[in-house]
Amino acid sequence: MCGFAGFLGDGVPREQAPALLAAMADAIAHRGPDERGIHAGAGLGLAHVRLSIVGLGDGQQPMALREGDDDLTIVFNGEIYNYVELGDALKADGHRLRSGSDTEVILHLYRLHGDDCLAHLNGDFAFAIWDARRRRMLLARDRMGVRPLFYAQRNGTFYFGSEVKALLEAPGIVAELDPFALDQIFTLWAPIAPRTAFRDIFELEPASRIVVEDGRVDIRPYWQPQFPDAGDHTDMDADAAAEALHALLTDATRLRMRADVPVGAYLSGGLDSSLITAIAAPMAPGGLNTFSVTFDSAEHDESRHQTAVAAALGTRHNAVACGPAEIAGSFKDVIRFTERPIIRTAPAPLYRLSGLVRARGMKVVLTGEGADEVFAGYDIFKEAKVRRFCARQPGSTMRPHLFKKLYPYLPGLQQQSGGYLSSFFGTTKDALDDPLFALRPRLRNTGAAKIFFSAALKEQLAGYDAAEELAACLPADFSRWHVLNQAQYLEMRFLLPGYILSSQGDRMAMAHGIEGRFPFLDYRLVEFANSLPPGLKLKGLEEKHILRRVARDLLPPAVAERPKQPYRAPDSAAFLAPSGLAPSEQGLTGYVKAALDEAAIAKGGLFDPKAVAMLARKCEMKPAAGFRDNAAFVGIISTQLWQQTFTGLASGSIDAACTPARAEAGAGHG
Repeated sequence: MCGFAGFLGDGVPREQAPALLAAMADAIAHRGPDERGIHAGAGLGLAHVRLSIVGLGDGQQPMALREGDDDLTIVFNGEIYNYVELGDALKADGHRLRSGSDTEVILHLYRLHGDDCLAHLNGDFAFAIWDARRRRMLLARDRMGVRPLFYAQRNGTFYFGSEVKALLEAPGIVAELDPFALDQIFTLWAPIAPRTAFRDIFELEPASRIVVEDGRVDIRPYWQPQFPDAGDHTDMDADAAAEALHALLTDATRLRMRADVPVGAYLSGGLDSSLITAIAAPMAPGGLNTFSVTFDSAEHDESRHQTAVAAALGTRHNAVACGPAEIAGSFKDVIRFTERPIIRTAPAPLYRLSGLVRARGMKVVLTGEGADEVFAGYDIFKEAKVRRFCARQPGSTMRPHLFKKLYPYLPGLQQQSGGYLSSFFGTTKDALDDPLFALRPRLRNTGAAKIFFSAALKEQLAGYDAAEELAACLPADFSRWHVLNQAQYLEMRFLLPGYILSSQGDRMAMAHGIEGRFPFLDYRLVEFANSLPPGLKLKGLEEKHILRRVARDLLPPAVAERPKQPYRAPDSAAFLAPSGLAPSEQGLTGYVKAALDEAAIAKGGLFDPKAVAMLARKCEMKPAAGFRDNAAFVGIISTQLWQQTFTGLASGSIDAACTPARAEAGAGHG
């Protein structure tokens, strides 16, 4: 696990390349605190910072392979989990491997298969291979989008890096906010790749590769999540499916336990992380270390479940407490690492959790992320099913009360009437054939926070609809899939890589040099799950039915049968000074008060100063209870912090035009 950066083109004089590469490496040094290296040539530069996990003594990068007519150099971030099997096959075919690292395996596969080497890789990765003989660069990102890769073009030179920070060191690249990306964040929680929060800096989409050759940039996908047509799913009974799933999940976990350093596990106390922990624990030499976050607030805390699972599985358990002060205290750092505004504080506790892992002397953890997308675990899937059920009898006063069963952890919802619930969840006003049907309540609730946008920003965005752009990204065969599979695809393809794996995953872990590994996102397991009948994933209103069948033999019944409790953290409440202080010391914490000051808001140019002041006063008197106000509060603070961090707030103007057209966001798409 590492970070890399580089360039291809004549925009950097050769004598300046080493200094530029060193600066790019410095910007992402947190990703690779163990070693670093650079490679510079005519019109070419590669920089690498290393977190040594596999091939500790012989995996240094940039790594070169010079055999016959081939002259290849790679920089690589991530892990190839099946590198042992691939290496054995290469050796049997006559290839001579000089190291024990997975990095060298990629080079040999490229030499043998060219760009088709990607089909052989089971891993979480981003890499760049310079093919000197052909004067050609190949860059690629893993199938599910676990590892990041960003790029930009300036003055005929192509720049790339694991984080935007590295690109901002390049000549001609400056940090400017893309207003359409901000609209997407305040609608969809994340920009739609290739768009990023930075104008004219792009993110390579998951399962895609870039070829830079002869001044041309060609971007294409090499894989995509697929589902059968509705009614054409694999005919497999529940017992057989559970047995096959257990075998796949065990193998995915086994592969992700491969490391030359100890591997631990995140343990939330829910089904997904508990199941991974149960499978991994017997594989860990000397026992498994588990890590959890605890909260002061009862509605967010799962510590009793965490300690119960740890005791049942015999792990060495570690926990970090995360209260409002800890969230507010780390939030500025969180935004520096997410490199984008966010509308939730949930990344902050995970930032602290990775810090705990590092403090315990570890570098690698398994997590349960991905199970909700792959096995239909989110409330949104059940919610869409109930909304369709209610829409078939729009006059029913009883059916809307089913929503209360979906959200027992939201006390305010329990007090609402059936008519209110029907209206709130849009059971009659959303078209059943709308491709975004499952997302509409979320889009409405999140998008409502845009009432705080400034008049100038609203004018800039006039006529633009982030949801329309999202719908335009859907594959041609989307309409043929079962409605549950459609909803899964939306979560799997957009929210998962755009927010969960990025803002809550890679960026929070790598801020402390920690590598997260995701057994549920093994592409073999994803393809298997996608082939299953929807009823094996969402049976009635029981989420992850097939996964629960696997868990019966591995976990205590209280864990295997426990309903999902979504991971959440205090939002606006986290930024209030603790109660009990003198009246003059109460209210919003210092930097938040400064960020929301009317003059600071006006200088940023993105929000209405008067409306933000009213929101701040409202939250000071009482923490925001509604989703809209919480999302707006966190979104505004994070946007202000983003501007301060990356632009100094001086370039907060939104006067410059920026097209919303997705096709233009990544010029050179093939």
